[in-house]
Amino acid sequence: MVDSTPSAARTDAKNALDRRSFLLGVGATAGVGILGTGGYAVVRERQADPAARFQEGQAVVFRRAHVVTQDRDLGTIADADVLIHNGVVQAVGPGLSVPDDAAEIDAAGAVLMPGMIDTHRHMWQSVLRGVGADWTITNYFQWIYQQWGELWRPEDVYAGNYLSMVEALDSGVTTSVDWSHGLRTPEHADAAVEALFDSQGRARLAYGNIFDLPQNWVPSGDIDRMLDQHFPSAFNSTEELVTLQLAWDGGGEDPEFPERPAWEYAVDRGLPVTLHAGVWGYPLDVAIRNLHDNGFLLPTNTYVHAASLQADSYELLAETGGNVSISAESELNAGQGYPPTGEVRSHGIPISLSMDTSLWWSADMFAAMRATLNAERGLAHMEAHEEDRTVINNELRVNDVLGFATQGGADALQMGAQLGSITPGKAADLVMLRGETASMSPMSEPEHHIVFQAQRSEVDTVMVGGRVVKHEGRLVEQESLDRARRLAGDSLDYLREQIGEDAWEEAVNPPAFETEEADHSVE
Repeated sequence: MVDSTPSAARTDAKNALDRRSFLLGVGATAGVGILGTGGYAVVRERQADPAARFQEGQAVVFRRAHVVTQDRDLGTIADADVLIHNGVVQAVGPGLSVPDDAAEIDAAGAVLMPGMIDTHRHMWQSVLRGVGADWTITNYFQWIYQQWGELWRPEDVYAGNYLSMVEALDSGVTTSVDWSHGLRTPEHADAAVEALFDSQGRARLAYGNIFDLPQNWVPSGDIDRMLDQHFPSAFNSTEELVTLQLAWDGGGEDPEFPERPAWEYAVDRGLPVTLHAGVWGYPLDVAIRNLHDNGFLLPTNTYVHAASLQADSYELLAETGGNVSISAESELNAGQGYPPTGEVRSHGIPISLSMDTSLWWSADMFAAMRATLNAERGLAHMEAHEEDRTVINNELRVNDVLGFATQGGADALQMGAQLGSITPGKAADLVMLRGETASMSPMSEPEHHIVFQAQRSEVDTVMVGGRVVKHEGRLVEQESLDRARRLAGDSLDYLREQIGEDAWEEAVNPPAFETEEADHSVE
């Protein structure tokens, strides 16, 4: 399988994580770091080893940042400090007193924000990054669901998950939902979860299997095994970096409701469910009604896309307390339906953001925020022009989508009291963005800069649970990126050989302008 043997038990995995402290970062050639101080730039020597500045268990303080807390009471604080200790935000404010041995990060001129949270990413597919750039949802069902999906070996699932987590951390996403619907064997499931543990990021394994019906695979016994071996704690605890939930396509269209055993299992185990819903042609509104009539429109449900539903379905979702994960890059390109941000908000349904799959799209949460704003504002202008009127003020605001990407994601995972904002007492999942770059200068409105100006290249420092995983623009464990690239490259070579060059070329360059109706259902 993979070159790092997965542990057989959850306790072993935790012990392995404990051994991998950020003190093990590899050395690099020293360079020059520049951070703004007021209106000026200060040149200082960059640490040859970014991990050398920090000791495990040591307090850390960010000094003089533009702190975008996303806390309704605290708001955004200019020239402020944030003290971290024991994995938790201890204090926020100007001129904080800190322990004498605290490690200090000069954040003057930089933006400090909560870590972003991606609530729906098919990580296992990352090894085929970019292959589907010209696909529609029909192409995706054809190539992944029907033809290629079963080619993934456990080591390919591991490689995809590991690469995706490394990429997420590098780009400021501190929590990711691995919508892992390629887990057709226990070995695939073990590989998926071990990659998440090995990454040292915060993740939610959404256990799924597109190759069988949920009423078959969910009660089969493997999830109980996973719970025993890997997940002894509650599904929404920050004490464990990796937690568990279930994932499947919406289904529920049969009035006999054959999916009942899967839903009953989820309720019995206290596991939340994330499901593809409101995808054009499948699953339909009748699925929402059936779920409602059978008592499974649960407040812990996440409805991914929800882009092709009627008003009465949104009303049912609002009444029952679930949340919607919007993947605007996906919906605009693939055809699940138009991103439903406005409709969902009009019903008061909570929203989070997600990137879907880097087999198609960018895996860039800054892009996700922009795509969400662009889609909703563009639609509002178009509808106004069709009525011969003008939109005077935008309804969807920058702070709304910034909230979707942070606190909204935490709320979707039922972890809103622990994650999503820079609030004393919450887990220290933080991202510092460089403020001295051309695209971030001059710094006028930090929230606006995050959404419309910031790029992944501005992500300077990333902290997960108080542990620095990236600093001065480099991953602390640089070997994790090298390893991720090597494993993913090996999987790409293997899968491409299995697919064959003719089939590969046909898939990469699908015929243009075909309009035949396709059956989206999965046998």
